[in-house]
Amino acid sequence: MSEERFGEFVAVRRHEQGHVAELVLDRPGAMNAVSTEMARSIAGACAALGEDRDVRAVVLTSTHERAFCVGADLKERNSFSDADLLRQRPVTRGAYTGVLELPVPTVAAVHGFALGGGFELALACDVIVADRTAVVGLPEVSVGVIPGGGGTQLLPRRVGAARAAELIFSARRVEAAEAGELGLVDQLVEEGRDREAALALAARIAGNSPVGLRAAKRALRLGQGLDLRAGLEVEDAAWRTTAFSGDRAEGVAAFNERRKPQWPGE
Repeated sequence: MSEERFGEFVAVRRHEQGHVAELVLDRPGAMNAVSTEMARSIAGACAALGEDRDVRAVVLTSTHERAFCVGADLKERNSFSDADLLRQRPVTRGAYTGVLELPVPTVAAVHGFALGGGFELALACDVIVADRTAVVGLPEVSVGVIPGGGGTQLLPRRVGAARAAELIFSARRVEAAEAGELGLVDQLVEEGRDREAALALAARIAGNSPVGLRAAKRALRLGQGLDLRAGLEVEDAAWRTTAFSGDRAEGVAAFNERRKPQWPGE
């Protein structure tokens, strides 16, 4: 496994087997609170991962024992003028958008606190794996703002408009068991196993066609919110990118020859 640093607080680990990369939040002294510097590093790491054709799945992890990410760095923001906050906005948006727009499947490995912007980073992923210590929520209205990292748009797409409204308006924290019941997380595992389970899922995903994975993610994302007819057109366009690819030819040949595919990735 190799590791590349993006600033002081973010790392990318590329696993030697399986085409899986970890995007690691590594600001343990602040429970991964997202400062301006950290947001810039997340965006930079995502840009690098998005261009790496060898990566087929990304797992978002944390090095802190008791937190995935507690959201925006409010200590930093306490010193901001209005002009400072305005200048910071595109930087922080770049971090959340960077995760959301990764072209390959993404899995968040959540333990401990995932609050505010921390939960929004998880929501930007395709699948959320959480252990029994997880506590999630979007408490922004309790400090005078709103979820600004995609929460007002991603949460209702996950759990429905009414449920999202209740959670955002109340600013309440949701513990792991209820989070699983409400669909705030997708897979619950025993304490301390979130990273292991997320990496295992990512490895299984990454065993499939890289062309197919990227096209399937594109169809899933672009089709959200469209009517059925428009959504099927999105699907058809994505299908056409795979139908005449080397991956499709290899997949069909491997199936008929009863062997494991050797994906060309094109």
